[in-house]
Amino acid sequence: METPPPSQPATLRTLLTLAWPIIIGRASQTIIGLSDTLMVAHLGAAALAATATGGLNSYTVLILPMGITFIVSSFAAQLFGRGDVAGARRYGWYGLVVAVLTLALSLATRPFIDDVLQLLPYSDEVRRLMADYMRIRLLSAGAAIGIEALANYYGGIGRTRPGMVANLFAMVLNVLGNWLLIDGHFGLPALGVAGSAVASSLATSAAFFGFFVYFLREADARAQVKLQLSELGRMLRFGLPSGFNWLFDFGAYVFFTNVVVGGLGTSALAAMQAVMSLNSVSFMPAFGLASAGAILVGQTIGAGKKDAVPGVVKLTALSALVWQCSVGLLCLLIPSVLMAPFAKGEGAEQVMIIGTRMLMISAAWQLFDAIGMTVAESLRGAGDTLFPMAARIAIAWLVFVPGSYYSVKHLGWGDVGAIFWLVAYLALLAAAVFLRFQAGSWRRIELVDDSAPAH
Repeated sequence: METPPPSQPATLRTLLTLAWPIIIGRASQTIIGLSDTLMVAHLGAAALAATATGGLNSYTVLILPMGITFIVSSFAAQLFGRGDVAGARRYGWYGLVVAVLTLALSLATRPFIDDVLQLLPYSDEVRRLMADYMRIRLLSAGAAIGIEALANYYGGIGRTRPGMVANLFAMVLNVLGNWLLIDGHFGLPALGVAGSAVASSLATSAAFFGFFVYFLREADARAQVKLQLSELGRMLRFGLPSGFNWLFDFGAYVFFTNVVVGGLGTSALAAMQAVMSLNSVSFMPAFGLASAGAILVGQTIGAGKKDAVPGVVKLTALSALVWQCSVGLLCLLIPSVLMAPFAKGEGAEQVMIIGTRMLMISAAWQLFDAIGMTVAESLRGAGDTLFPMAARIAIAWLVFVPGSYYSVKHLGWGDVGAIFWLVAYLALLAAAVFLRFQAGSWRRIELVDDSAPAH
């Protein structure tokens, strides 16, 4: 049964009620990536670098459609706030259309993986392992976007638990599959890095199938669904800037990882991926809070209460700040303890030294990440997707990418300089989206078409 749209100002309890299933769902996604890296770490630095960076590179195919599906939540929330439950559900179907297109894109991308990786400064062993990993992982790209689409639909109508259950199911299957296939148990072959990719793809596909069946079996699913091309077009109009926002941001990070950090050697690359895996522990719960805040923003706007939106954003930002700064404190105080599980096998000593240094500096970006993430998500909930895209592209590609490349390659700043530029990027982005929200342009955006039929 749907949670009714908010009739009173959002409270911390309201936010957390929406947020905790998203947090667990996002955390379970983090554990999937974390388990892949941890469970291959004993195979050495090359296996760790190939698995972690291969997962990162695979997401370059997923990140655009994933960003588009985030707008499903915004539409569903605003329509739900108006009381149009049937209209909100249609956007769940439009999100699934994006998932089908993603599957086609991923299948078209697979033949070019080897050619692309040849352009990047990996060792031959890392390149070979990474190519195998990516070819397998991309088989489940459509399923991954399908889970995102349905989770965003349910989140928009105030039901964040179904997405959590789907992600938890995928997590359990993935960890079990890793155990069975990486080293070989119960008579199964020891597939190493490829085994972790097989486990992840099978787990994602099974979780989506179950989630889709749940979506179909709901009572109102038996009613005829009248999808409209004009609504799909409207979703893409607002969703594509959201998708390109994430794509160019992620693309900048992929360039940074593969070219800037990858050029520092396998140990630095493995250490960087370990640091980012650890920082995802702070990022994913904070992103869950930001997503819940965006849902409340959308529902509040749909209910015609735009003046209440700044209070929702402030509450969300403060909650994320408390969490991320707490994790940042741990990174600063006990970095070697946190890095220890990743520093195994060949090259462990260098991974530990570099990773500890990186992790301590990474504590500095928690403040900026919390502000930037929550405000950007709130703007997305209001339908303001074009400015965040432009700001992210400009800061990422005109400041972060050239600054980090030049500093590391020509000034010799090394891994310390690389992390410094990540901190600077997040600080500039937080300032840009905060000033945009304060300007109030989001108040004039009409995300939902009033002429669309309610049923």
